[in-house]
Amino acid sequence: MLSAFKNCLRIPELRDRILFTMGMIFICRLVAHVPTPGVDAVALQRVVSDIQKSSGGGVLGLLDMFSGGALSNCAVGALGIMPYISASIILQLLSAVVPALGRLKLEGDTGRQKLTQYTRMLTVFLCVIQGWFMASTLENPAVLGLPEGVSLVLNPGLGFKLMTIVTMTTGTMFIMWLGEQITQRGIGNGISLIITEGIVSRLPAAVAYVIQMFHVGEDGIRQFNPIFLIVLIFALFGVVAGTIMLTQGQRKIPIQYAKRMVGRKVYGGQTTFMPLRINYSGVMPIIFAQSILMFPAILLRRIPGDFAQKVADSLTMDTGLYMLLYGIMILFFSYFWVATQFNPVQIADDLKKYGGYVPGVRPGGPTAEFLDLTMTKITLAGAIFLTIIAVIPSVMNRQFGVPWLVSSFFGGTSLLITVGVMLDTMRQVESHLLMRHYDGFLHKGKLRGRRS
Repeated sequence: MLSAFKNCLRIPELRDRILFTMGMIFICRLVAHVPTPGVDAVALQRVVSDIQKSSGGGVLGLLDMFSGGALSNCAVGALGIMPYISASIILQLLSAVVPALGRLKLEGDTGRQKLTQYTRMLTVFLCVIQGWFMASTLENPAVLGLPEGVSLVLNPGLGFKLMTIVTMTTGTMFIMWLGEQITQRGIGNGISLIITEGIVSRLPAAVAYVIQMFHVGEDGIRQFNPIFLIVLIFALFGVVAGTIMLTQGQRKIPIQYAKRMVGRKVYGGQTTFMPLRINYSGVMPIIFAQSILMFPAILLRRIPGDFAQKVADSLTMDTGLYMLLYGIMILFFSYFWVATQFNPVQIADDLKKYGGYVPGVRPGGPTAEFLDLTMTKITLAGAIFLTIIAVIPSVMNRQFGVPWLVSSFFGGTSLLITVGVMLDTMRQVESHLLMRHYDGFLHKGKLRGRRS
């Protein structure tokens, strides 16, 4: 594997792509540190740091994670790439129910260009809406459960809101452009890599927290036993291995193609398989569940009365009710995503059109029912495993007192996105190596002969 990394630098095109990607990521990190005018950056950093230690920070914590710390730094890229991702998800869901958008997906490059243009326009609209709410939240931080009297804005008012909207919208569109450049001229998916570098940027701070956890204090007492460190290391390897299995796991459905004569040539007759992913929805159910569970607590805090405040407190990220609803919504959205994106009827019709069939199953309707039943079974297994991985950080934080910044690397959105993006990037790098007769990461990494 180490030899494969060396071989990456021997291929000029691959080396240029890797260096270009690293340069774009460096620019993204600069955007995450350019301050937004009008905000007390010191006070905001202190507030975000305090609430992240307890429960991940709710709205601020999630936005800060996806923006790579830009929110806690009060940077122009505070919204991060999330508006673009939200716009992509909205259009992808609408394409399943709006016939006009569905036809654009089938028109090839022309349709994809139109969908990309619609995505960018929707991204600008979402940036304006989120920028307005972000400015309003910074002016009135009490909606996040902070004490009255905490001031984060130097000169609140309409001017601050408009300046914040323009600044954050520009920052998001610039980050989106950097991601597209990485996809075209770099290695890997640019948008996914930007999210991953934002998550990985918190790793040094997490390591510092781990050192503090096992450091002997002035009173001669450690917060945790050193044996607990060994348990954490083994748990980390176990969770990462389970996440890789969940990401790579698939059910292979055998497909047999009948022989057919086209002119003087005979086509078909071979046996292949259709891969059905166990975690077909990826990290989308977790993002949907987190996004929806944010708003009830925020809305209830605006309602006067002790009962509304108690319900809002019970919906914070470190409570049992929150984790119960969190798990149920992950299960629901796992099936929701499969129902909107996986079309067994169309797959069965395409197989019948090209002479393919599942051995032992009649073509047409029975094949669609078989694929739907199979996908339902494997989605249940994947959704349960996904729920377990998603709630591990909350359990570690609540039951064992592990700081949220550390426990977030043991599961949840951070680990799933990081593992998925790393695997996809490694596959792309390996394809470049194999094209130029080098072994990939699972071989010795030596230059292969063309004959072999």
